[in-house]
Amino acid sequence: MSKTTLIERYVMPVALKIAGQKHVLSVRDGIILNMPFMLIGSFFLIFAYLPVPGYADLMTHLFGDVWRDKMLYPVKATYDIMALISSFGIAYRLAEKYRTLDPLTAGAMSLVAFVMTIPQNTLFTPVQGAAEVVKGVIPINFVGSQGLFVAIVISLLSTEIYRFVANRNLVIRMPDGVPPAVAKSFLALVPGFCVLAVVLALRLAVEASPFGDINSMIATLIGIPMHHVGGTLPGMIISVILIGILWTLGLHGDAIVLVFIQPVWLSNMAENLTAFQNGLPIPHIITQQFYDLWIAPGGTGALLGLVIFMVFRSRSAQMKQLGKIAAPAALFNISEPMVFGIPLVMNPYFFLPFILTPVLLVIVSYTAMAIGLVAPPAGIALPFTTPIFLSGYLATGGHVSGTILQGVNLAISLVIYYPFFRAWDRLKAKEEHASQQKESAEVIPGVPNA
Repeated sequence: MSKTTLIERYVMPVALKIAGQKHVLSVRDGIILNMPFMLIGSFFLIFAYLPVPGYADLMTHLFGDVWRDKMLYPVKATYDIMALISSFGIAYRLAEKYRTLDPLTAGAMSLVAFVMTIPQNTLFTPVQGAAEVVKGVIPINFVGSQGLFVAIVISLLSTEIYRFVANRNLVIRMPDGVPPAVAKSFLALVPGFCVLAVVLALRLAVEASPFGDINSMIATLIGIPMHHVGGTLPGMIISVILIGILWTLGLHGDAIVLVFIQPVWLSNMAENLTAFQNGLPIPHIITQQFYDLWIAPGGTGALLGLVIFMVFRSRSAQMKQLGKIAAPAALFNISEPMVFGIPLVMNPYFFLPFILTPVLLVIVSYTAMAIGLVAPPAGIALPFTTPIFLSGYLATGGHVSGTILQGVNLAISLVIYYPFFRAWDRLKAKEEHASQQKESAEVIPGVPNA
């Protein structure tokens, strides 16, 4: 049995099931709900720490000493409620996929349940005197990145409870003629009560345990292992290998793999941002920006180098034309025109460089940042479509070393892809030449001109 047959028979069905799994897709789509707001917050963050000599002094002169604190209001309003938005978004998307549930109701239930998991008190230490517990407050860290794992678990749990109750028709139905909005609110009474009862029982049980609260329990049982996988060099290498393999099978590898480790990357990003704002050393190297901006120039597989060869070195007309078509997308780190245009799917010519290039870029980039040659990402949430070189400078908080590393990574991708590009280009050029000869041979000779 050939390798292709084995893949089609055993690997593809499993991969397709994972790609279409409702809970996996809902977590991905729900977390993405944060991204527009985080990008907006990032613009204000860039202006608050614009790396221009004399900029801070000018702003202080014009607007006073607290200008930066006020400039960061949008940052705190976007970054610091990441879990709150995700708790609504994940439940909403999961309810959409079930089709029998009201997504708005599911999102509201999840939001209420998530807030109920948060201990509404915090420890306050005055400048002078002993620390004391302040009650009646919601700690901001639990609705931000630190509470993201809790939000994921609670949103999935609450929506499944809602579905369980609704499918058994354990709801209060209003008579015809009642406005739809009112009728939906009564339909949510029994499922909502069940959701909150389960979460309350869970909270009371956890409070009686050594963990103390749900956030501490999930951070210990799920968060710490995930940080050890998603936030480490070996974990990153494994992730990019899996992403590459899935793409070569025709599946969206990023959508399948990143949903499991993206919460870790977002959490790392938020911690980096806090350190950057306070002038402290950046604690994490691996974040969402590390992958988007240094490991995937030109999109998944670091295809920008291959596009450059196709545009400037192709002998095959097909390859040159495809390179011209794919170049604008590749400049903004979008790889689909290349993946499905060459195609790279099930293509043995490009299987090795498509997987090997990101692995080498992870090792080189991580090492350069770990030993201090390059500034790590500062937690600024740039869109993945930010062009190369500019993105490296902005994502590191204004360090040219980020841009230089992107140039090095592009050079590495050029070196790796070149021999494979030449082999494929020669093959396509021969096919085109053979096709032209065949067409010439089919022309009927001796036909007089008109």
